[in-house]
Amino acid sequence: MRKEDKAAVIEQIATTVGKYANFYLMDIATLNAAKTVNLRRECNKQEIKLLVVKNTLFKKALEKIEGDYSELEPALKGNTAIMFSDNANSPAKLIKTFAKGTNIPALKAAYVQESFYIGAENLDLLVAIKSKNELIGDVIALLQSPAKNVISALQSGGQTIHGVLKTLAER
Repeated sequence: MRKEDKAAVIEQIATTVGKYANFYLMDIATLNAAKTVNLRRECNKQEIKLLVVKNTLFKKALEKIEGDYSELEPALKGNTAIMFSDNANSPAKLIKTFAKGTNIPALKAAYVQESFYIGAENLDLLVAIKSKNELIGDVIALLQSPAKNVISALQSGGQTIHGVLKTLAER
């Protein structure tokens, strides 16, 4: 590959990394062609971008971006595929469902919500991470709970008073 081509690829990778908030590094070397096609289809359905890159080009792309990504260097060995997503746990869920029984694709590392997760043992933790929308929903539900309790108490109190008044009126 010519130097100009490498520079263009590095720039494209750096742009992609900057565009997405989360990315997962994984090993898909031993997947056969049919399973790789299925993985790519699932990625497209879930709005996950899947790239297979050379480790050296990915390292150089990370150097161009603001921030320290040196913690990912031990994971950049062998074949590397990268899943980019705006949703923090979608790639982890996809990897977990695809890897049932075979452990392939294997998680090498992940950069999720400005934190590094190195090693396949973090996959269950990454699956459990809630997305931004799920967290907002939880906060709204917590905020609504006391208001619902007050409204419920007021409504039941009104019915009790109405019952007492009706009973007094009948006497």
